[in-house]
Amino acid sequence: MARELEALRRQSEWGGLWPQPPSMITATLDDGWGHGLDIIEALAASVGVAVHSLGVLQAPATIVQACRERQPDLLGLTVLQFDSDDALIHITRSLPPGTTLIAGGAAYRFDPEFAERTGTHAVARDGIAFLRFLLDYQSLENFDNERLP
Repeated sequence: MARELEALRRQSEWGGLWPQPPSMITATLDDGWGHGLDIIEALAASVGVAVHSLGVLQAPATIVQACRERQPDLLGLTVLQFDSDDALIHITRSLPPGTTLIAGGAAYRFDPEFAERTGTHAVARDGIAFLRFLLDYQSLENFDNERLP
């Protein structure tokens, strides 16, 4: 449905939810399937976010380099493994100012303190939570550091 909505959005020439759409880089840190990645990319594009996908199984250095080069408003990650703390801490500490990290996956779902420990700005438990985040999105400068349920 999200892909159909994106096609309709483009066909109708509706730009999306924002006068100037946010940009987002997406990747998985340790997920070789990327189903969650597909979902957030489709949902983001359907409401007008400019999405650049790095794909699955990306190294922290690759993610950081892409963020430094592109200066995205958002970084969307899928994280499954519970031993990803160091990699995520490296990413969050290396992000350009103004890039908001929104992430999801098993590591966040089953370890309630994972987001705080790793400096993740926002967590989306599912596609609906991700859409809610986008509907309320503001730049990191205005971000109040609340995490989504």
